[in-house]
Amino acid sequence: MARRAPFLNSRLQGFGATIFATMSQLAADTSSINLGQGFPDTDGPIEIAQAAMRAIAEGHNQYPPGAGIAELRSAIADHQKLFYDLRYDPNGEVLVTAGATEAIAASILAICETGDEVIVFEPYYDAYAAVIAMAGATLVPIELHAPNWSFDPDELSRAITSRTRAILLNSPHNPTGKVFNVAEIEYIAALCIDADLLVITDEVYEHMIFSGSHIPICSLSGMAERTISISSAAKTYSFTGWKIGWVSARPELITAVRTAKQFLTYVNGAPFQVAIAFALREGRRFTDLVVPAIAAQRRALSVGLAEVGFEVLGGEGSYFLTTDIRPVTDEDAMTFCLELPRRAGVVAVPSSVFYQNPERGRHLVRWTFCKRMEVIEEAVSRLEKLQLS
Repeated sequence: MARRAPFLNSRLQGFGATIFATMSQLAADTSSINLGQGFPDTDGPIEIAQAAMRAIAEGHNQYPPGAGIAELRSAIADHQKLFYDLRYDPNGEVLVTAGATEAIAASILAICETGDEVIVFEPYYDAYAAVIAMAGATLVPIELHAPNWSFDPDELSRAITSRTRAILLNSPHNPTGKVFNVAEIEYIAALCIDADLLVITDEVYEHMIFSGSHIPICSLSGMAERTISISSAAKTYSFTGWKIGWVSARPELITAVRTAKQFLTYVNGAPFQVAIAFALREGRRFTDLVVPAIAAQRRALSVGLAEVGFEVLGGEGSYFLTTDIRPVTDEDAMTFCLELPRRAGVVAVPSSVFYQNPERGRHLVRWTFCKRMEVIEEAVSRLEKLQLS
């Protein structure tokens, strides 16, 4: 009897087409404004784009070194020193990746084995669950509670077992916009030291903070040797399609992550690496533009959503806002979002997809404000005419 070939590894059952692809297709099919998927509708600074064009013209088009070009690795190390007084050796403690998502995947695959557990704050970026499953590990969720997206310290402490390998910390947080404060970061660090855990940090929105400040957990005493820090150029510089990310960590951790990463993409984006090296070398020149460029859009969307009747929940960073839709409808978030394009010509994402138990987020919806002001204003105008059936 012939053996039927599996078309999907059983570990990945349930991780089909992402909600982002579904909602973006829905936006295209209905000519709706897409406030669902988090990508800007304008490019970043022209000087950075010109640096990429020069790199292509100058012949930076073949495989770059496996760890990334030296110029970019040095620029990443300089960035960590400039903003956080963190010191990394670009020759052994920095790794360039195909965006932050690959960095997260390589990190999880490098450190986790079957049966390990990874603690993740939920709601969470959907790729976390998928890559943890690919590693044969188990995701252990710790819920962030609205409206301030706080977590229960005792719940986090109780979640640590002999099988816990790491805590995955995303701050500024997607989808809530939460920026973990000093007390929270210190508490997490103390737990990790006491239980001898690793921390994987997703810091892609590090320069997108509207109140508070970003505190890298690796800057705390005893954490540098147990932290894999991840960021990328996509959000900071608004070149999401270039997929240039990076990992900063001590040599033994970088070696482990690189071992996994080399069998994912191996290398990527040679001319874009040159361009991002240029952007990072400019220090605060471009990063200081990030918040002012979208702060007005954030305010406009927040006010508009509140005027429609949604409860806008707190979030200090990223380019997302979360709303509680219960003041407007009794529908669950998935139904509401699937019907919203027809009803109002606007697309948003149901936060229920960011929870292990979708019921926890059944009344929450995520919106992005990384769009031009005229797009935000038109979306708000459409939502003001929302008719619920």
